[in-house]
Amino acid sequence: MQLYDTLTGTKRPLEPRDPGRVTLYACGPTVYDAPHLGHARNALTYDVLRRYLEWRGVEVHHVANVTDIDDNIINRAKQEDSTEPAVAAMWERVYVDAMDALDVLHPHDRPHATEYVDQMVAFVGSLLDRGVAYQTPSGVYLSVEAVDDYGALVHRSPAELREGAGARVDVDDDKRDPLDFAVWKAAKPGEPRWPAPWGDGRPGWHIECVAMSLDLLGEDFDIHGGGDDLAFPHHENERAEAVADGRRFARHWVHHAMVNVSGEKMSKSLGNFTQVTEVLEQHDPRTLRLLVLQTHYRKTMEINAEALGQAETALGRLDAFVDRLVRDGVSLEGATPVAVIADEFATAMDDDLGTPRALAIVFETVSRANTALDEGADDAGDLAATVHDLAGALGLRLGRARQEADDDAEIDELVAARQRARDAKDFAEADRIRDQLHERGVAIEDGAGATTWRRV
Repeated sequence: MQLYDTLTGTKRPLEPRDPGRVTLYACGPTVYDAPHLGHARNALTYDVLRRYLEWRGVEVHHVANVTDIDDNIINRAKQEDSTEPAVAAMWERVYVDAMDALDVLHPHDRPHATEYVDQMVAFVGSLLDRGVAYQTPSGVYLSVEAVDDYGALVHRSPAELREGAGARVDVDDDKRDPLDFAVWKAAKPGEPRWPAPWGDGRPGWHIECVAMSLDLLGEDFDIHGGGDDLAFPHHENERAEAVADGRRFARHWVHHAMVNVSGEKMSKSLGNFTQVTEVLEQHDPRTLRLLVLQTHYRKTMEINAEALGQAETALGRLDAFVDRLVRDGVSLEGATPVAVIADEFATAMDDDLGTPRALAIVFETVSRANTALDEGADDAGDLAATVHDLAGALGLRLGRARQEADDDAEIDELVAARQRARDAKDFAEADRIRDQLHERGVAIEDGAGATTWRRV
């Protein structure tokens, strides 16, 4: 499998540290508010990567952290006269529930920053002992001068990064270099604090991911993932901390692009941070997964009413296919996915997680399977099994949860009655039956040689 590596700026082979096993760390949420569409794209991207690798027979150890102490959490706790643990726990539940609705697999480990403070204290102590970090009244800072290739992840020199340092890093007159960043923040009145040899306080943002990933996955782990907005400063500073401590860090850096909402980059300043729950209230949860699959992970994903509508139409086509298999009594037992199609699918996915082409292969196979069913061909079952197999590799669940399935026979009869009316050119009666079905939440699709229905 070839994946684009942000550090080298090239698409290169994924070569696991341990053959047959991939270790994956993906940055998770800071839990102080409801998850938005950017969180959904992040979780779905690495869910698809994991599912595909597992489909290929690779063992995956997936870690996704939770930042449960942060300035935003502290501020929200103050605003609500609550506590930081209470705020973090509530919004973590909301996040996990939303990801469950999207059918995102739980990571094998979901470490919390507050569980790793002892490890972070030890890490900061090591940086100080090495002379690559220093203390000021506001905390302990890593000296980027100690990292020969600082800025390599974003392909910019320290001089270039300094030009915009004020916009992306904390300005502190006590720092030796504007790019130096806090690995430990000195305690402030009324804020959570933990003891440390150099003074009470709390860990810096970047060091938590270093401590957790190295502890759970070990040095030289295979993939570090996240949104491309995290490449600098977060991921570059993680990398710098590990390098400065003489540790081997991630082998491969994978970053997904951002989300545009109705043509504009999603941002809090524009007030267009669409919450996942808002979309789920109006659309099938699989809609977001389909949108993620339709857009290559390194390209900006557009979300608007038209895109959501098109995705739901595409889902309807898949569900209609599953409904047809049920009505036609097609059993997948004993059926075998078609190897040449699976190989074509794998070729697409192995080319930098090429989900758009892979998804197109799934829909092409649906068309072939429908044709085979129309013609009574022997390979219809194998083609149907292929659709199920490849959709599963993408985490795309087929078939809407069936409600009131006991009225299927009655609906079949109404569909047949409508067809008889159409054959008799009694279009008023055909339209009346269609409206009656619509009122029952059933959509009709007239295709070549057959009429299918699905619940909406």
